[in-house]
Amino acid sequence: MSLKSLKKQRRIQVVALAAVALVISTALIGYAMRDGINFFRSPSQVMEEPPSPNETFRIGGLVEEGSLIRGDGHEIRFNVTDGGATVPVIFAGVLPDLFSENQGMVGTGRYVDGVFKASEILAKHDETYMPKEVMDALKEQGVYKEPSS
Repeated sequence: MSLKSLKKQRRIQVVALAAVALVISTALIGYAMRDGINFFRSPSQVMEEPPSPNETFRIGGLVEEGSLIRGDGHEIRFNVTDGGATVPVIFAGVLPDLFSENQGMVGTGRYVDGVFKASEILAKHDETYMPKEVMDALKEQGVYKEPSS
């Protein structure tokens, strides 16, 4: 066997090993992130294409005025809207201090039997902040109003 064919064979082995390592690392990253990625949806998107009950995602919009109902214990019900559609939300827990009607919110959870069952609720943290996804969804529906300075 000549030296050139030995070098060529070694080079092919290194390239094949690198390709296998790349495929394995990509598969491991995908497997690790399968539950870590939460896609954002507006209420209009949820109503147009309801996600499966086992899919965790984020929903955002404005808390509909007059919809906030505090149930037994820690259960809270309210509606979130983007002006185009409204989605009922159930949350069992303690709401953030800044959570109120007609204010922006983002919730993480699942859409089961026509109700968004939230595992986490986030509210805006000052008078002018609203998450970009929520602002874009409200602008798309023509509901967003620029904050007055």
